[in-house]
Amino acid sequence: MFTIDYPRVAVHGSDELFPVHRIYCIGQNYAAHAREMGSDPDREAPVWFTKVADAVVPSGSSIDYPAATANLHHEIELVVALSSGGRDLTADAARECIFGYAAGIDLTRRDLLAAARKAGRPWDTAKSFEQAAPLGALHTVDDIGHPESGEIWLDVNGTRRQTGDIADLIWSVADALAQLSTLYTLAAGDLLFTGTPSGVGPLQAGDHAAGGIAGVGTVEIAINRR
Repeated sequence: MFTIDYPRVAVHGSDELFPVHRIYCIGQNYAAHAREMGSDPDREAPVWFTKVADAVVPSGSSIDYPAATANLHHEIELVVALSSGGRDLTADAARECIFGYAAGIDLTRRDLLAAARKAGRPWDTAKSFEQAAPLGALHTVDDIGHPESGEIWLDVNGTRRQTGDIADLIWSVADALAQLSTLYTLAAGDLLFTGTPSGVGPLQAGDHAAGGIAGVGTVEIAINRR
């Protein structure tokens, strides 16, 4: 027989590790980013996509530049971790399911995403691949509460690329989870990447990317040279 080593995420201030069940992501959840991607930022139904659970890698990792792309992009995001779940949740009930929060990076093969969007095809190959979800340590709700505002930022090689405020989410965390629960039965171990502010851009082999969210934490990665 064989064993499977499920991905786990560090919990700040604890030896506990959070086991990852599924990764959900909401697209274009900041108005400025929606505009830079050529979309209307009005509060329409969220755009959802997923990543495989083992796309998670811990902050501080050195990762390989992914195959099949010449345009890898960074997207700094507030990430939500669930300790319980359910179907058809109210926003208040969804909020009660939250275990904690972290800073994460949604790595995107932008050229594959552009081709998929143009052809009306799924985003899987653009968003869900090895090492595509770098994640900082989780900070529990007991530790930091439910952050509703605070600067979100990302630097590449010491130069600021992305900046915004999580108060500017089009769909709040609780509302996004409630909407998501009408499509899936949410469960303990689920992660939600909540969207990125404007300023997304390319990463090259040899780059170092570091980002964070005020009151939540930080995340950083290095892209291995080929």
